[in-house]
Amino acid sequence: MSVFWEALLLVSEPQTLGAILIASCLGITLGAIPGLTAVMGVALLIPITFFMDPVPAIASIASLAAMAIFAGDIPGTLLRIPGTPASAAYVEDSYAMTKIGKPERALGLSMVSACGGGVMGVIALMVAAPLLAKFATNFSSVEYFWLALLGLSCAAIIAAGSALKGILSLLFGLWVASIGIDEVAGQPRFTFGSIELMGGVSFIPAMIGMFALPEVLRNLTARQPRIATPTMGPIFAGLGGTLRHRWRNLIRGGFIGSMVGALPGAGADIAAWVAYAIARRQSKTPEAFGKGHDEGLIEAGAANNAALSSAWVPTLVFGIPGDSITAIVIGVLYLKGLEPGPIIFVKTPELVYAILFAFLLANLLLIPLGWAVIRFARHLLRIPPAYFAPVVLACCIVGSFAINNTSFGVLTMLTFGVVGWIFEENNIPIAPAILGIVLGGALEFNFVTSMLKSQGDLTIFISRPVATVLALIVFVIWAVPILRGMRKRQKETS
Repeated sequence: MSVFWEALLLVSEPQTLGAILIASCLGITLGAIPGLTAVMGVALLIPITFFMDPVPAIASIASLAAMAIFAGDIPGTLLRIPGTPASAAYVEDSYAMTKIGKPERALGLSMVSACGGGVMGVIALMVAAPLLAKFATNFSSVEYFWLALLGLSCAAIIAAGSALKGILSLLFGLWVASIGIDEVAGQPRFTFGSIELMGGVSFIPAMIGMFALPEVLRNLTARQPRIATPTMGPIFAGLGGTLRHRWRNLIRGGFIGSMVGALPGAGADIAAWVAYAIARRQSKTPEAFGKGHDEGLIEAGAANNAALSSAWVPTLVFGIPGDSITAIVIGVLYLKGLEPGPIIFVKTPELVYAILFAFLLANLLLIPLGWAVIRFARHLLRIPPAYFAPVVLACCIVGSFAINNTSFGVLTMLTFGVVGWIFEENNIPIAPAILGIVLGGALEFNFVTSMLKSQGDLTIFISRPVATVLALIVFVIWAVPILRGMRKRQKETS
């Protein structure tokens, strides 16, 4: 109980509460503006966290992400423009409600579902993370090698678009991770004579560039038509009866989101689409989906925030990002002198539980802050996204410069920003590249360490029961898309 009490004291400090409140307001504002995503908001928040203690820093990231994911439903409902990729799963239903004069019903259901799903995700995180951490304390370099490979494989295979493009993005990230001095041989790799590259590519400027700068370029070039937004009625009217009738959808969405979110590389986007598909399959009226039906909206909305919370399970327990946001969080933890993994539950358990309580508080704040932003959304959506582009670009430059106080960080950000823009223009997912940068070093280190232990004997990678199971999972993940491709070719030829 002393650990829980210490965690509550850390969360209740004025600095932490203030960080949660400010980040929540920022996240809900960014999410409500089309083109400004949760990941971009977290990327821009990173430079500010340099001046915070670990708990307020991580709590602010968690709060911003939770709010932004929900707020992405607002432009989707009112303008049919999903604010986040996760909102696209049920945008047809929410916008259909707007067309029949019930936008407040759609947004009210989204808000309450997001809150309920987020709380379920936090509970799953509280239960699963400590148990997995105790189990993971017995892991060696072999198990961590397979875990890193599992995270990278999932990120590449389940990424949006084709698996081939996901693999190409992953390979790019692994190449970037190899730049710098080889830890084993001590030889420079891919430095091209640059002294700045001897220490490798700085993760934070690369991440800011790949996520934030393409959004700036897109908002500067895109022309959004001005659309008159509808008026709002009472937001909570009739929600109680609907949720009592659809409670199974809410619980199932939270459960699906918690399970999918815990998979490395999955995230809220995939969880929302999976939950929506299951809701349609299990519904008695599947023909009503896409026409203003509430089942898919509730289930997918709950899955969004549940996945956002449960994505921290592999992050905190194994040091493997659950999604793009937690990939950024790993970088912040390292900057604060904290190494994610089972040891963090041993050395600083109060910090872990403080993060969990902050997550819980952020999800509960969804109700009052969500109500406020829904009422204000009509005015917020009138601001053209292009007006925010100079502000976002300035934040990118300042944040990249602040890493090492050198202009090379800004150059890195701009370079990776162009790469990210090229990726998006060609429908190549960015998340696998970021995960490759984060996990590439760990993958190489654990592989080399294991080979040194065994004196070059590859059988060490299947010499332990857990390692063997993880190896089988990885090979199954690799085999599934290959078998699907072979079957597709057979059907086409026949």
